[in-house]
Amino acid sequence: MCGTDSPASINKSSLPSANGNDTGSPTCSPDHVLNLEQGDPAVFESYWRKMGDRCTMVISGSQLMSYISDFTNICWFMEPEFEEAVRRLHRVVGNAVVDDRYIVVGTGSTQLYQAALYALTSPGGPEPVSVVSAAPYYSSYPDETDYLCSRLYKWAGDAYEFDKNGTGSYIEVVNSPNNPDGTLREAVVKNRGDEGKLIHDLAYYWPQYTPIIRPADHDIMTFTFSKSTGHAGSRIGWAVVKDKEIARKMSKFIEMCTLGVSKDSQQRAAKIMGVLCGGYQNCKSANKSDDLFFEHTRQIMAERWERLRQVVERNQVFCLPKYPKQYCLFSGELIEPHPGFAWLEAKEEEEIDSQKVLRGSIKVQGRTGRRFGVAEKYVRISLLCNEEEFKEFLERLSTIKSMTSNGH
Repeated sequence: MCGTDSPASINKSSLPSANGNDTGSPTCSPDHVLNLEQGDPAVFESYWRKMGDRCTMVISGSQLMSYISDFTNICWFMEPEFEEAVRRLHRVVGNAVVDDRYIVVGTGSTQLYQAALYALTSPGGPEPVSVVSAAPYYSSYPDETDYLCSRLYKWAGDAYEFDKNGTGSYIEVVNSPNNPDGTLREAVVKNRGDEGKLIHDLAYYWPQYTPIIRPADHDIMTFTFSKSTGHAGSRIGWAVVKDKEIARKMSKFIEMCTLGVSKDSQQRAAKIMGVLCGGYQNCKSANKSDDLFFEHTRQIMAERWERLRQVVERNQVFCLPKYPKQYCLFSGELIEPHPGFAWLEAKEEEEIDSQKVLRGSIKVQGRTGRRFGVAEKYVRISLLCNEEEFKEFLERLSTIKSMTSNGH
């Protein structure tokens, strides 16, 4: 779900350059509002452009015409090639257990989130089930939960507060690594017996963002193509599900909403995942090269975080979370997380609306901490933009000397 940072509108003048660097795109003028609110993964375009035609596929007019992919599968609209590619990718990375699990394909992780809520609450009871997540939680959870005005479930806010004061049945959404702050998370609500159920949103549990500390093994785990490989436009996500009946209900929800998921997108995703995994023959390539996707993208994210921390430490206006190094099973190294978002916190003690300050003083649009269930002194900034936009952001951020002297 947290991979679906859908912008209200996209500024087409600031789309990524063709080669992913700072040439070929219009230079950001001082009056241009730099929109770093959404998580559009333009940062990975440079890698896939370098792959040339290796991911190209041709679909003829007579192919993929039927609704049906495999009626023997619970998720009958899922292409067998897509399911095979998903299982292969997780086995290569080692970030999720997929053996003896059901795979459900969805139109992005947003649809899978709704499908999981439906599967866990139908046929319903006398009261809607409370849905909670630990603050700062992903900003779209409240809207997505309540959008359908369902009688099956309702948004109930911060999981920490629910743990202290809430009653009755609940679903806790565990987002790990967490969007917005990049921390690895576990369930917060404790000692509730059979009252509680869990959805694990693992959109960012990939080696370019975080150490892979163990293969995740939870009842419902959702992933998204947009944040794993950067192909947000394909609108593909998947869930790894333990229980057969839950997988069946999730598939039924998607069937009733959209009568399945685009076969064209599934086939393209399978092709791209196959090219990615092909670089890791025998699970890992002994020769780490720039042709390997996760090595390439992890280096990009590490360099961005290093440059960002240098600017933040110099101007002393904001602070950033500190992440401990952990052993990564995928890389075989002690590495530090490099989240897709910067979770900036204003250092000044008085009440500060960091989003308004950034927008008013340096024309940078972030997302306020209020949307994530915390104070306005926090603001989330996407680091997944193209290189020109990232450089412009650092230059503008370096000019802030004081929050109160910059328009507060």
